[in-house]
Amino acid sequence: MSNGSAFFLPSEKAQGLANYPHARILPTNPTSRTIHVSGTSSRRGDGTWDGVTEHADGTWTLDIRQQTAAVLRNIDTIIRGATDGKGSIKNVVDATVFLTDLTGCYQGMNEEWNKVWPNREDAPARTTIGVKELPNPRLLVEIKCTAICEW
Repeated sequence: MSNGSAFFLPSEKAQGLANYPHARILPTNPTSRTIHVSGTSSRRGDGTWDGVTEHADGTWTLDIRQQTAAVLRNIDTIIRGATDGKGSIKNVVDATVFLTDLTGCYQGMNEEWNKVWPNREDAPARTTIGVKELPNPRLLVEIKCTAICEW
């Protein structure tokens, strides 16, 4: 049995740090596909991050709102690419949010989330998990999700 089709963004976009696609596409029925989006961060293709301000002394300042907005944009880009423009972030049905600081980041993440889904009846199911760390210390948030798109 196949595990679906892999989708990769173009090489100028951030690529996985190991062997995994940006998304995996599975047929749901003859007219729709399920898109499983890998954990997505604010990392850019050039190795920098949205929501990170680097200082001359080697320290950095992190902004959860900017990072969350970038993650959500990146997810939208992945879904649009995986569906040839037939789907978008609005097709997400389930999401898992990973935060490195629930107390300090939860409100800011929610503010950006609510800009994409201002009506809770249209928002996907969601779980938010506090984690010790993400693959880079500059990251505050990562989101993995599943979307269902008409084909």
